[in-house]
Amino acid sequence: MINRTEGPAEGDTSGTGAGGVLRQPRAVWATAGASVVAFMGIGLVDPILPSIARGLDATPGQVSLLFTSYFLITAVAMLLTGFVSSRIGGRRTLLLGLALVVVFAGLAGTSDSVGELVGFRAGWGLGNALFVSTALAVIVGAAAGGSAAAILLYESALGLGMACGPLLGALLGNASWRYPFFGTAFLMAVGFLCITAFLKEQPKPARRTSPLDPLRALGHGGLASVAASAFFYNYTFFTVLAFTPFVLDMTPYRSGAVFFCWGLLLAVFSVIVAPRLQARLGSPKVLGGSLVLLAADVLVLGYGDHATAVVCTVLSGAFIGVNNTVYTELALGVSDAPRPVASAGYNFVRWFAAAAAPYFAPKIEEWSDVHVPFVVAAVTALLGAAVVHVRRGALTGKAEEQAPVHAVEDGVAVFAD
Repeated sequence: MINRTEGPAEGDTSGTGAGGVLRQPRAVWATAGASVVAFMGIGLVDPILPSIARGLDATPGQVSLLFTSYFLITAVAMLLTGFVSSRIGGRRTLLLGLALVVVFAGLAGTSDSVGELVGFRAGWGLGNALFVSTALAVIVGAAAGGSAAAILLYESALGLGMACGPLLGALLGNASWRYPFFGTAFLMAVGFLCITAFLKEQPKPARRTSPLDPLRALGHGGLASVAASAFFYNYTFFTVLAFTPFVLDMTPYRSGAVFFCWGLLLAVFSVIVAPRLQARLGSPKVLGGSLVLLAADVLVLGYGDHATAVVCTVLSGAFIGVNNTVYTELALGVSDAPRPVASAGYNFVRWFAAAAAPYFAPKIEEWSDVHVPFVVAAVTALLGAAVVHVRRGALTGKAEEQAPVHAVEDGVAVFAD
């Protein structure tokens, strides 16, 4: 087991260990590079959603199922990733996940109907879940200089991937909506070869994980409260991510630029701003306040003019970055369950909202008008804040006493946002 409070090597005053963030083995860089591409896959289709709709003669609701199928499979896979990695090892789990992404991303680019594309995107979600949920454990296990530098590198890969996904989608998608899928398959194939060449097999955990363990962990009141609040929040998050491109109705280049700026704010506020706010105000206050501000932001987004909608879309990245960090810390520290198990249960619940929002937002627009989906998203953010307020007693105590976030236990990764 790797202790998350592990400090830097003796004589190192950087706080990141002797190896530092940049001085890492090739195995770490190979895994981190593949992680960037894996996280890029989440927002890759954002700027090309309207292009896909036109290319396949599909409605916005049908195209939004690209997110629904992806995250529905990801949610279910959260119960299986620990089961798989605790039996075949981290390296083989990474390679299996990468192989699935290569195959299904490539097939997605050949789709002749929106149904085929949605199905291939689901297979992509399974591969991505296996890869991302194991990458942190592998990076920490192979990193030089202790876990601090490795975790910072992983968080940086997450932020960079979330920022660059829409940009890559725009650059390749401006020529054809198919090219971003082929580009992702190519980059993940390169990652597969690099991990094959540079990463040695990681030791298997002493105890195997059962698929039912994450569900049992949700019996803890604090963890169940975090998951419930995150469920409402994720509905808001993915209304912004999956529905806003249709409202903005911009070219792939411009839409990609908007979501690139959104991703940069998400990365900065997740890695730099959120920890400082937590140290000063505490997690429940920071989370509740950020959710209320996010609700106000998406409400203005829905009722503002085009320029206001662009500004509010970018600004939402700041609140989403703060929320992602605080939710993950609370989920990992609020209960006595092993962190990988608690994380899997938490992610199992919240990813269902990520699957629901892209489906329901266009449907709500069809039943009403373009403003109402954002009203619903604002309400769900406020519901998430209400759960935090009502259950704040269950979210403090043990969670507030924990050392800094994110960890790996018994060789199985904690799935970060």
